[in-house]
Amino acid sequence: MAAAPALRDSARAAAQGARRALAGSFAALSQWERERGRLRVLANVGELAPGEREFPDDEAYPVHEFPEVVEFLHEQWAGGGEPGAWVEFAEGGPREGAPAGGSYNHQRVAALRRRGRGCCVVAPIVLHGRAWGELYVARRAGEPVFGRADVDFATVLAAVTAAGIAQTERLAEARRLAFTDALTGLANRRAVDMRLDEALERHRVDGVAVSLVVCDLNGLKQVNDSRGHAVGDRLLERFGSVLSLCGAMLPGTLVARLGGDEFCLLAVGPGSEEVAKVAGELCRRAGELDLGEGVAVGVASTGDPIGPVHSARRLFRLADAAQYRAKAAKSAGPVVAGRLGGADDPVVRLADSPEPPPGPERRRFRR
Repeated sequence: MAAAPALRDSARAAAQGARRALAGSFAALSQWERERGRLRVLANVGELAPGEREFPDDEAYPVHEFPEVVEFLHEQWAGGGEPGAWVEFAEGGPREGAPAGGSYNHQRVAALRRRGRGCCVVAPIVLHGRAWGELYVARRAGEPVFGRADVDFATVLAAVTAAGIAQTERLAEARRLAFTDALTGLANRRAVDMRLDEALERHRVDGVAVSLVVCDLNGLKQVNDSRGHAVGDRLLERFGSVLSLCGAMLPGTLVARLGGDEFCLLAVGPGSEEVAKVAGELCRRAGELDLGEGVAVGVASTGDPIGPVHSARRLFRLADAAQYRAKAAKSAGPVVAGRLGGADDPVVRLADSPEPPPGPERRRFRR
């Protein structure tokens, strides 16, 4: 579980480990989705019955069919105990590990019979003091049934699983923070660098079009100086929303804040004309904001005559040079590299000059 890159992989590892440890033929790990009132299966492992899949997209059960998830567990806690596992048998009858007099769960028993399983042990997973889901391990019909020792062991395995899930969630949150801009919630420069390197590799191998739209938000300093940084932050957030809306017009586009008043769109796949059209729409929408003074936008795309693009650095230099031209000319629309004469385009010449375009591009390229 510690090596799993995502929750579903962590769930599979937990289910597989529990199945082996308890000598089961099948195991599953499910999560209680409180907002939907259902128990959703994350992973199935072992001998799968017809209709079962390793990573199901839509296998979920209403919680009212499994009241022990929300009732039985809390009854145990209310008595001062800890939630423990229990066993269901295909023939029904009292559940091993359940409170005295606890009747069997008809849905679980019916599912055991339908899938040719003789018994199952169900262990609640508790995370941060709340019921999170369950670990489920079954044996074939005719095999020895689970006993008291198995119930105790399953309870321990569920606790280990909970610790693993907590670690997975912490790592996911750390990854999210590492690649997200805290103010706007957009991707950050680190995310752009990684995605752009991957995109250019696809361009080299398959010829996929890669386009970069670099934006410089005009008037942010004046807003900060005259109305305060809280208002300036609101401008950044509002422009981020506009950028996100425009980015959604290009499927698969990464929307990012590079830092300060600089933002970008990274589009992989759409043609340069489509990207330029969206860049124009972005300029129009940014100009309608009641804060700031619009945006200067530069576009560089491998679909335009800009020469070979072998590195992220070159594509960024081209987009930056185009954005600089847009800002210097106070252009109401985007400037697109290569559209005014290919290699003779002033933007391309500026990007290819020994000195980078004036502005933030100098500090961005240190690698």
